[in-house]
Amino acid sequence: MDHAAGSSQDAQSLPGCYRHPDRETGIRCTRCERPICPECMVNASVGFQCPECARGDSGTGHTPAASRPRTIAGGTVTRDPRLVTKILIGLCIAAYLVQVSVGDSFTNHFEMLGKASANGFPPYEGIAEGQWYRLLTAMFLHASPIHIIFNMLSLWWLGGPLEAALGRARYTALYFVSGLAGSALTYLLAAPNQPSLGASGAIFGLFGATAVLMRRLNYDMRPIIALLVINLIFTFGWANIAWQAHIGGLVAGLITGYAMVHAPRERRALVQYGTCALVLVVVVVLTLLRTAQIT
Repeated sequence: MDHAAGSSQDAQSLPGCYRHPDRETGIRCTRCERPICPECMVNASVGFQCPECARGDSGTGHTPAASRPRTIAGGTVTRDPRLVTKILIGLCIAAYLVQVSVGDSFTNHFEMLGKASANGFPPYEGIAEGQWYRLLTAMFLHASPIHIIFNMLSLWWLGGPLEAALGRARYTALYFVSGLAGSALTYLLAAPNQPSLGASGAIFGLFGATAVLMRRLNYDMRPIIALLVINLIFTFGWANIAWQAHIGGLVAGLITGYAMVHAPRERRALVQYGTCALVLVVVVVLTLLRTAQIT
């Protein structure tokens, strides 16, 4: 008798469903902890969820982003896997058209330059004079039609598949980190009055990351190695090529690419973007070191 009376009292103390207050229930949503009746319960990976929380994560117990298809590097699979590559090519072409239209006055203001002047006397121009933007803007300028054609074809062939494999955000970070590393090494090692320009540093970074990715996927490495060797032969055997930008971009691409495809899943973003941040720190340190040398 006492046991039966206690059970009746417990039943009367149960809360009502938040959607149907007249229905008592002992079940609560595993996310918002609101009471829910059997009619409102939606199966989740653990326990039950209310309809509102289930609509927010498809009833899986995870956020919608967590259930989206992911690339090997953890990026989101998109409808147009070459969008960033197309934008980069468009920016380079647009900048080259401005170069052709405006002339040397535009190119001279945005190309890579350590420190120089028109007549050897002040005023000076260049990164050493605080024009750090040249590290970035030089990546979008080109010296001739064959220069931009060759670089844009390379960017399309390498960039498209790599963007699809990494995802837009990681691919963009890789591209700019590689290009800036190439600019920084050029600034460090080239003559202060030697201008340079081109997307080659960033593209060599894509070479390095592609090699890392192919190794990760156990693909045949011979084609990419052969292509890289050919490009390095041109780099050191052809006049008027800033080999420093190529080597700087390649090294940054190898390091960043390795972090992108080998980062442990549980702290993937931290390792990937942390590596990008470390490379950028090196870029800043090299820039400050060279500036101190020539000022």
